[in-house]
Amino acid sequence: MSRAITYAFSLASPWAYLGHDIFHGMVARHALTVTYRPMLLGEVFAETGGLPLPKRHPARQAYRLVELQRWRSKRDLSLNLSPKGWPCDITLADRLVIAIVAAGRSPVDFMRAVHRGIWALDRQMDDEATLAQALIANGHSRDLLAQARSDSITRAYADNRDWAIANGVFGAPSYVLDGEIFWGQDRLEALEDALISGRAPFRADPKA
Repeated sequence: MSRAITYAFSLASPWAYLGHDIFHGMVARHALTVTYRPMLLGEVFAETGGLPLPKRHPARQAYRLVELQRWRSKRDLSLNLSPKGWPCDITLADRLVIAIVAAGRSPVDFMRAVHRGIWALDRQMDDEATLAQALIANGHSRDLLAQARSDSITRAYADNRDWAIANGVFGAPSYVLDGEIFWGQDRLEALEDALISGRAPFRADPKA
């Protein structure tokens, strides 16, 4: 029987980019059914005590840069530490993921294209023409741009934020298996351990 996992993320996150292929390889190995929940990360931070990068202490900002280099090397990916196209308004790209899923298609290749566009190729992935190219290059219609701006997709995007906050998700990427949150692409190995063992989910219960 296929197991279900919820993937909460933002396409602007370098950490989601670093974990993208590893996670989807795991999805294939374990025949997982994935619910994709792109979310407006700044609003999740605001509700859960997180800080946007410019407001973090310089020591935390410096450590982030070191970690990005470690994981760039570990994952053997191209990653620009200061890409020209970031920060950007990622909302349209995130909504396009929802629109692709709603159309009954896989968003995986489009997601990879947006991640790489920001972090490896210095593209402006909040530009509509650039997003249209990414859609077409990965087998989707540019008509999804209009759908991504529809009321239904707008509501779904807001619902993802609300779902994240209600379910204890506070950062991206987060992988939620049977209610247990694995935050960060550096927890993917722990996620696979849980899938292989079939153990019951761990809970934040002091009596456990």
